[in-house]
Amino acid sequence: VQLQAYGGGLVQAGGSLRLSCAASRSVLSMPAMNWYRQAPGNQRELVAGLTSADSTAYADSVKGRFTISRDIAKNTVYLQMNDLKPEDTAVYYCNAYIPLKNYWGQGTQVTVSS
Repeated sequence: VQLQAYGGGLVQAGGSLRLSCAASRSVLSMPAMNWYRQAPGNQRELVAGLTSADSTAYADSVKGRFTISRDIAKNTVYLQMNDLKPEDTAVYYCNAYIPLKNYWGQGTQVTVSS
């Protein structure tokens, strides 16, 4: 599985960005697709997840601000990020989980200025 993540950038606090993750196969064929992030000096953390059954989960720090969704026809998963805060600054990674294996896309940098 190949994953291509894009959409990061520089935004002011309170602004919005939408990240995209294009997969090389149907997003429905993967039990879960997730967005992780890693800030300098920190461990990679799970931000949002979406199952093939369309269930979602979010880290407490982003609940109410971030939304994970998918476009089945485009084999793409999105992360809509609203009301961004400086602490959201990180490299964001797309992840696909298939039992016994994780697949990762390249990271996309999100920088939120205060």
